[in-house]
Amino acid sequence: MSRILDVNEINVFYGAIHAIKDISFYVDEGEIVTLIGANGAGKSTTLNTISGLLRSKTGDIKFLDSSIAKTSPNKIVSQGLVMVPEGRRIFLGLTVEENLEMGAYTRPKSEIRSSMEQVYELFPRLKERRTQIGGTLSGGEQQMLAMGRALMAKPKLMMLDEPSMGLAPLLVDLIFEIIADLHKAGSTILLVEQNAQAALSIADRAYVLETGKIVKTGRGSDLISDPDIKKAYLGA
Repeated sequence: MSRILDVNEINVFYGAIHAIKDISFYVDEGEIVTLIGANGAGKSTTLNTISGLLRSKTGDIKFLDSSIAKTSPNKIVSQGLVMVPEGRRIFLGLTVEENLEMGAYTRPKSEIRSSMEQVYELFPRLKERRTQIGGTLSGGEQQMLAMGRALMAKPKLMMLDEPSMGLAPLLVDLIFEIIADLHKAGSTILLVEQNAQAALSIADRAYVLETGKIVKTGRGSDLISDPDIKKAYLGA
């Protein structure tokens, strides 16, 4: 199994606030790796740093063996590392189909239609609503659209930032089924999620963040039964 992402001793600051403290972790091809932790633990900051929206003061971030620590966000996307941001951030005034086309801006035009059909196969609800304005979709449909838009870029690694946020429990279950299906189809996924139970249940490996530090790591199946994790994150 080849290494797809290697994050090595990154430190990120918001002014005087030390948000990320010497974080190191990796993702291998074909894995689902999840970062779990409470609000403010540094999960989203970590993804934003990997995607080039923030910069680390130290260390390095390697994607497919090449450093991306100083690479611009658009070039990172064109290399195959794509993020589905927290809060979905779809283009509210565009149709479903136009949103998907925007996700394919790094791809040759000749490949867009076949990619769109693959997204519609995965998300039949989006096909039904392909001419509907994005802002009129439900929260669950907007999350599907954000994931579909990311898939249009043909990512080698897809990062998901809080995909279950604000969704009803039934829709949370559906979104995690879709993530599991993507994994089975060969996608490599780095998942940030407050719903630790759902995240650990589908993850190959997990890292637990507290106040900007990794405090525990292990297989998802092991951590879900860890007494400390149960007490802190699973309400047990």
